[in-house]
Amino acid sequence: MEYVSKRLGSLHPYVPGEQPTDRDYIKLNANENPYPPHPSVIEAVKSALSATPEKLGLYPDPDVTELREQIARMLNTTGGVLSRAVRPSKGEGTCRPAPEDELGFEITPDMIFCGNGSDEVLSFVFYSFFDSDRPVVFPEHTYSFYPVYCGYYNIPMEKVPLLPDWRLDVTSMLAKANETGSGMIFANPNAPTGLALTRKEAEQVLNAAPKGRVVVVDEAYCDFGGESCLPLLKDHKNLVIVRTFSKSLSFAGMRLGYIVADPELIRSVFCVKNSFNHFPVDFVAKTAAIASCKSAPYYADNARKVVEERESFTRFLRGKDYFVLDSSTNFVFARKDGMSGQEIYRRVKEAGILIRHFATPGIEDFVRISIGTHEQMEMLSKIMP
Repeated sequence: MEYVSKRLGSLHPYVPGEQPTDRDYIKLNANENPYPPHPSVIEAVKSALSATPEKLGLYPDPDVTELREQIARMLNTTGGVLSRAVRPSKGEGTCRPAPEDELGFEITPDMIFCGNGSDEVLSFVFYSFFDSDRPVVFPEHTYSFYPVYCGYYNIPMEKVPLLPDWRLDVTSMLAKANETGSGMIFANPNAPTGLALTRKEAEQVLNAAPKGRVVVVDEAYCDFGGESCLPLLKDHKNLVIVRTFSKSLSFAGMRLGYIVADPELIRSVFCVKNSFNHFPVDFVAKTAAIASCKSAPYYADNARKVVEERESFTRFLRGKDYFVLDSSTNFVFARKDGMSGQEIYRRVKEAGILIRHFATPGIEDFVRISIGTHEQMEMLSKIMP
């Protein structure tokens, strides 16, 4: 085609879950949070816009200093896993980490980088830490934006098949990385499988990874029951953790993602950001996110409700002869003998509920079902084929 660059022809864009406009579906196809933000978030935005409307006409703080302070505080008080965070006693305003999630050190604001959703943050990560002279290593079935970034930045990639039980084959991933001196990225818990490495398994990866290369752990779903790698930051300067407000903090419609890493690595990402978009986090998103961080107990309660519904729905599906992987996320990944994933998806959609089906070879028989409210999951249970 005339007028466009040659590199455009090699791009294969990410395909999100469908967003239909022809019918009012119950959406359980995009891993969104079914619960609204805390009322204080709405009030904070309304108050800020009412008191200082001129802020919408001014550039925001490019370093989002206050927000980074609040994210660090939230992580220190929750341990990075909201569903296990200890609810504050009467009169207290913050959570405490569960014993197994104690960090062992303090996360500081200079260890935080914020961007316009974790997708933008991941883009900066790929540009900052992966090169075109060697492949980045990641699982064959994982977040499908990873190969998109490789194409966008002309980074070679090495996809490693999952084990027969659908877990990450960390032995083969490490072998590939050490063979080429490459960096690695994986989601933990993984998507779309929902399975998670333990923190000990993740640390073994960090210890065996090539020297001088980063290991990126994408913890988008960790608040729903994974073991966060945040405690490993104390001793591993090659670790980069990517997290998002979209899932556990009901922020998918606003967009905010962040990185937690050694301050030196954070400075590198700031360099990339300032060469691309100096102001990625806008005034409204920053205001809402700060209020969200201050309402961690509310979001911890919601994360626990999601986990309870997930476990209940998993038992239901297994009772209907579905094969369901043990999820540590806000979704389940399931299949049923004698029925294609496409057929399950179609029949559920006809009844007014959207779930996700992937046409990707190897997982085409599965459907991915986001966990909604109790009422939504009850409705889905009545129509599951």
